[in-house]
Amino acid sequence: MKLYIDGNVNRYYVQNLCMIFFPGVKFAEDEEITEDTPIVSVTVRCDDEGAHAEAEIRIGDKSKCGSHTELRRDDFTEERMIKLAVGAAVFDAGRQFFGVRPSWGMVTGVRPAKIAAEMLAAGKGVTEIKEILRNHYFMNPKKAALLTDIARREAKIVKNLGDNTCSVYISIPFCPTRCAYCSFVSYSTNRLLSLIPEYLDRLILDIDRLFETIRACGVRPVTVYIGGGTPTTLNEAQLERLLDAVCRNVDVSTLMEFTLEAGRPDTVTAAKLASAKAHGVTRVSINTQTLNNEVLERIGRRHTAEDYYKAFELARAAEIPIINTDLIAGLPGEDFASFSRTMDAIINLRPENITVHTFCVKKSADIIKSGTDIYSRSGGETGKSIDYSQVKAKLAGYKPYYCYKQRNSIGNFENVGFSLEGTEGLYNIFMMEEVHHIFAAGAGSVTKLVSKSPAKINRIFMPKYPYEYLAMEKEPEKMENYYKEILDYFNVQ
Repeated sequence: MKLYIDGNVNRYYVQNLCMIFFPGVKFAEDEEITEDTPIVSVTVRCDDEGAHAEAEIRIGDKSKCGSHTELRRDDFTEERMIKLAVGAAVFDAGRQFFGVRPSWGMVTGVRPAKIAAEMLAAGKGVTEIKEILRNHYFMNPKKAALLTDIARREAKIVKNLGDNTCSVYISIPFCPTRCAYCSFVSYSTNRLLSLIPEYLDRLILDIDRLFETIRACGVRPVTVYIGGGTPTTLNEAQLERLLDAVCRNVDVSTLMEFTLEAGRPDTVTAAKLASAKAHGVTRVSINTQTLNNEVLERIGRRHTAEDYYKAFELARAAEIPIINTDLIAGLPGEDFASFSRTMDAIINLRPENITVHTFCVKKSADIIKSGTDIYSRSGGETGKSIDYSQVKAKLAGYKPYYCYKQRNSIGNFENVGFSLEGTEGLYNIFMMEEVHHIFAAGAGSVTKLVSKSPAKINRIFMPKYPYEYLAMEKEPEKMENYYKEILDYFNVQ
């Protein structure tokens, strides 16, 4: 795609707007223009009245233009006014060109609930927030109501969080196999899985150092999240060592939540779950994505629906208080009828949390290499599946508690976490809404240090790949610099 911008608007923001209508598109400055090359031109100007934007989408001989004037308001910054004007113009052009009206309107960010949360914090009422979301962001009324409800629920939880709190993320970037749609830093070949013993030795040293640093900074962990990958790829003895390392560094009885991802049912054993329970784990995530065995095989999941049921029953028997199950709407080969059967079956099991994702493929996923056409502008039956999940969850007593969006998701739809009353996934909220510090250990992890005044996120990155992480053994100054950067942020000598 060729993108031309005239005016003071962030280029990355406009690229994200374009991807609402051109999912999976690439922006190459040196791309040769052919008759099939999409061309988007955006112009924006500001005056005393407001921001005036025009957008044109052209492919070959076909073109459509959109325009919008966003009037100045005391409660909109200059930047927001410009973004709203440009977003509306691009949305108008795309709606005309393709004949689709995305249900999330011009909302592109990963954390859409922040929009509603900011308005709540500014004292706006629920009715006014929904009106702004509908009329300024062009959201479908159902999405505006969903977002407002989630923002209100999150605000109540975050209100009681307290000062000087933090969360801790521990990365186990290994899986028994790689899902065809996966883009996470996770490793599944025998050669890479052979790194686990050495990786665990290094990680445990890192966990000790991380908690020592947290104590020095004067902050208090309230949630711990062991994620991946699939942490239960570790064998029983390895998992025991990992949980021991956490427990000797923090009194888990004081935590609001302690999560262990057990996402692949084929890695779950009674002994692993018994160890998790004994070490104070309060939440496990056992994810099937779908209960359609043909679809599971197609997407590279080496387990069956029956394996999921067995793993779920093991978690119930272990008496871990909260079980989460992830589903994905819009998987290749799955239609609405299949998804709805899965949703019905999961609700009948009554896990405390259900997270419904929209199928989304990143550039590094294996399914891209297969040449399969996986992007969908309208979403096909995915929107129907998403709507069904939200209605069905509500009728069953589940409430939406967090939401995030990803670029290139089918139909530009959302991912939503639902919970029974009082069982919200707290780490998900704290991480997604960036309300406090997230300290991280392990390959591919990121420590996020949150400043509220001024609002800013400082990100400190661990090496992305396990072999790079292990190589730090030979370059200890790199690990020292990681912790020094954290300590410097807190002015700790």
